[in-house]
Amino acid sequence: MGARDEVDRLVDAWRRERPDLDVSPLEVLSRVSRLARHLDRARRTAFTAHGLEPWEFDVLSALRRTGPPYELSPGQLITRTLVTSGTMTNRIDRLEGRDLVVRRPDPDDGRGVFVRLTADGRARVDAALTDLLEHERAILAALSPTEQSRLADLLRAVVAPFDSP
Repeated sequence: MGARDEVDRLVDAWRRERPDLDVSPLEVLSRVSRLARHLDRARRTAFTAHGLEPWEFDVLSALRRTGPPYELSPGQLITRTLVTSGTMTNRIDRLEGRDLVVRRPDPDDGRGVFVRLTADGRARVDAALTDLLEHERAILAALSPTEQSRLADLLRAVVAPFDSP
């Protein structure tokens, strides 16, 4: 067992104060919650270094992952980023105002549009991803590659039911 952490201290306190309760879920999920906060800080650091907000990275990376020509419909972006249509419209407007994306008409539907990543948008999202991965590798450095793979499998088992349609 490694060094004791803040979660060990809070679990010990709850076991002392409420011995009638099984507080073992805290041992896992409080650590996941604390890790999420550290990951959020690392992401903000990586994105800020490239002039991006987390939501901007989400939209730009959704476009980048599609491959050339790096475009999606607003509806596809909504599905990939889990926001409302009003929120997505606002985000596209703001990204377009910063020349990180452009809208182009859908050639098959005169009413529809596609959102395309610009060269600057692609450069920023690529650079931010490179920095993000460096931060994430540092977070996971205490685990061997085998342990990281096992942890990924265990977390997948917990998260997958939430991602099911």
